[in-house]
Amino acid sequence: MIRIKAGAPRRAGRARTDSRGPGHRCLPGWLRTSARRPLRRAISLGLPTAWGAVAITYKLVCPLAQQNGLGARVVTSAVFFAVGTGLILHVRRTLLRELRQARQAAGAAQRVLLRPLPPRVEGLNIAAAQLSADRGAIIGGDLYEVVATEHGVRVVMGDVRGHGLGAIGTAAAVLGSFREAVHDEAQLDGVLRRLERALARHLRERARAEHPSAGPAPDNPVAEEFVTVLLLEIGRDGEVRALNCGHPWPYLLSGTRVEQLARADPLPPLGPFPLPAELPALHCGHLLPGEALVLHTDGAEDARDACGRFFSLSEALSRAVHGSPVVAPQVVLGSVFTALLRHAGGTPADDVALLVLHNDRQVRHALGNARPATTNPQPTTHG
Repeated sequence: MIRIKAGAPRRAGRARTDSRGPGHRCLPGWLRTSARRPLRRAISLGLPTAWGAVAITYKLVCPLAQQNGLGARVVTSAVFFAVGTGLILHVRRTLLRELRQARQAAGAAQRVLLRPLPPRVEGLNIAAAQLSADRGAIIGGDLYEVVATEHGVRVVMGDVRGHGLGAIGTAAAVLGSFREAVHDEAQLDGVLRRLERALARHLRERARAEHPSAGPAPDNPVAEEFVTVLLLEIGRDGEVRALNCGHPWPYLLSGTRVEQLARADPLPPLGPFPLPAELPALHCGHLLPGEALVLHTDGAEDARDACGRFFSLSEALSRAVHGSPVVAPQVVLGSVFTALLRHAGGTPADDVALLVLHNDRQVRHALGNARPATTNPQPTTHG
């Protein structure tokens, strides 16, 4: 899109000129950049050509290059070595510049998809981070978002099958649908059904693009794709309601106590099976002022050390809040990731995402000191 700055009106049919001459038209910045690209390419090709011409000219014209003595050969070798070194350095510098530009563009695109969360949303202090298993990728198959709506603060944490760059497309489809649905749907089950339909459309499009008749069979067949999703809704009074499709339950930090928010069996992940006709949201009590929720993907608890031992997220959270009267989300996040990287001896084998929500709201309702029990507590497969 071309933007024209506001200013004095110009007469129709006359082109604006500048100090470089009456015939020079002022072009938009993007057009001037496009015009400079052929010049840059010509210079990029011209320098190696010039160096090669210098070397050939020296060999054919210079009398010293025609001699067979040891000194002449040494000088000739030095000339060709200098020219070759210059060519290698020039190519290396060009490749590094292109790689840097590609990384900047990829990083910008990934940050648009999984945009940084605001530090506070409706009285909730927020900290989140993600670690991709693929080198060079900022994000992967894990997704999260926090949105303030008229229905309360709505949160999603999800995990796409696979990891790294290959899972970004599915994560984008789910996140885009969530960002629209949370404002349109009054009930949490409506949001989940919108996510299911968006995922189904995305998988159908992928199936058409990756059909074996158009080429080799894809590494990740669409029929095997699924997404685990946890939806939370936090009301103004701190009431927490949840819908869980195959995702680990979050941890509740209350003082120095660490416990799972719920123990009910989750629904199957999105993708392989349709959602049931009835989707009652699970009431998980209230998030009281001073308490925090830690949402995570299974990559955190599946990380192993050199001996094959799994990482204990609950123990890491207990150490993070031990002796601290106030739960600081940024401190908890940094402590857990430090312990995780130390346990795994570097980057884990799967993507890891953590999201900490700390209730900084003032007490407006007399909720009492006792925490309401979770409706129909049941054993969970995640722990």
